Amino acid sequence: MKPYIEMTAEELNQELDSLQAQYKRIQALGMLLDMSRGKPCQEQLDLSMGMMDVLDSASDLTCEDGTDCRNYGQLTGIEEARVLLGDMMENNPKDIIIYGNSSLNVMFDTLSRAWTHGVMGNTPWCRLPEVKFLCPVPGYDRHFAITEYFGIGMVPVPMTPVGPDMDMVERLVREDATIKGIWCVPKYSNPQGISYSDETVRRFARLEPAAPDFRIFWDNAYGMHHLYDHRQDYLIEILAECKRAGNPDLVYKFSSTSKITFPGSGIAALATSPNNMEDFLVYLRHQTIGHDKVNQLRHVRFFKDIHGMVEHMRKHAEIIRPKFEAVEATLERDLGALKIGTWTCPLGGYFIMFDSLPGCAKDIVARTKKAGVTMTPAGATWPYGKDPNDSNIRIAPTYPSLADLQTAMDIFTLCVRISSAKKLLVEKEN
Repeated sequence: MKPYIEMTAEELNQELDSLQAQYKRIQALGMLLDMSRGKPCQEQLDLSMGMMDVLDSASDLTCEDGTDCRNYGQLTGIEEARVLLGDMMENNPKDIIIYGNSSLNVMFDTLSRAWTHGVMGNTPWCRLPEVKFLCPVPGYDRHFAITEYFGIGMVPVPMTPVGPDMDMVERLVREDATIKGIWCVPKYSNPQGISYSDETVRRFARLEPAAPDFRIFWDNAYGMHHLYDHRQDYLIEILAECKRAGNPDLVYKFSSTSKITFPGSGIAALATSPNNMEDFLVYLRHQTIGHDKVNQLRHVRFFKDIHGMVEHMRKHAEIIRPKFEAVEATLERDLGALKIGTWTCPLGGYFIMFDSLPGCAKDIVARTKKAGVTMTPAGATWPYGKDPNDSNIRIAPTYPSLADLQTAMDIFTLCVRISSAKKLLVEKEN
C-alpha cells in the first residue's frame, strides 16, 4: 500500500471505511488489555522466587563483619550489599548508600531535602523566589511528577539520538542560577530506549553551572537491562568522569533492583561523591537507624555476586526480547510503508517510543482504550502532561503475555491508521 500522504481523498475515504469496519468488530469482542506501565510480567517475577528460600528461621543472619542483620545499625547498608550494588552500578562500594525498596523514593527524598534544607550548606530551595529543573523530553513521567509536586518549574530540553541537546543544557545551566538540576535516564532511556553517547556523558561531567547547588539526577534504572548478549549499549561511568573533570560533587546517581528482583521488595542505592555522601548522612542520621538489612542480605545470598546477577538478567532478556521484537515487527508490517509514524528499536530497557503524525497521539490512545487496550496517557512523557506536538506515545511491551501483546499491537496499529487517515483527509478537504 502506498503512503497515506500520497492517497487521494477518495482513496482515504475508502481506506477509512475498511478500517472502521475492522474497529467495530474488535470493539464487539470486549477485550481488556493493559500495557500502561512498564511492569515485569509474572514469568519475570518467578525468576526471583528462589530469594524466598535463601533465608529461613534457621539461617545465620550475620554479615562477614559480624553485623547481625536482625538488629539496628549500618546506616549506609551492609558491606556485602554495597559491594554487590557497587559492581552493578560500576562504583566503589564506599561511595554507595543502600536504601529501602524504591529508587524513586530516594529521588523524592533527595529533592525534598534540597527543598527544605538546601544542598551542602546552600540556601534551601523553598526560600528562593524561583527554582527550575531541566527535563529532557520525551522523558519519564514520574520524574516530572516529583518536580511538579514541589512547584519547581520544568524546562523541556529536546532529546537527540545521543542524549539531551547538550548545547542547550550547557547554555542554560551556565546562564541561569535558578536552574538547580536535570533529570536523566542515561541508559536505555524512558521512553526512547536510547543511551547517552560518550561525548554526551563527558559534556555532562564538564558542565559549568551558575548555581553551586546544581545537581544531575542520574537515574540509571536500566543499567543491566539488555535485550541481547552481543548487541548492548555501554555507558561511560559518570562519577569517575566528573572526578576527572574536577566536578566530583555534580552527580547523584540512583539505581535499584526493582526490575531485577521484585519491584515492591528490591533494594535501592545512591552513588555519589564523599562530600555529597556526608551531606546525605546528616539527614539520614535523623531519618532512620538503618534500612532493611535482612532484605539486603537476601539479595546478596541469592545472587552471590555480580556474575549471578548478569546470568539472572539474561533470563529476563529471554522472556521480554520476543515481546520487543513482536512490537517492532508489527509496527513495520502495518505502518512501515504508510509513512504515518516513527518508532525506536532499543537494545534494552522497558519501552519503545512511537511518534505519530502531529495532533494524533491523544486520539490514538483514546481509540485503543475504547477497543479494550489501555496505554500510557498521551502527553505523559512531557512536563505537565502537555506534548506540544500531540505525537508521542510510550509503548510498554513487558507486562502482557506475548499473545495478548500481539493482539494489543494489532489494535494499536489499526487505531494509528484510523487517526492518521482522518487527519490527512481533513487536511486534503480543507
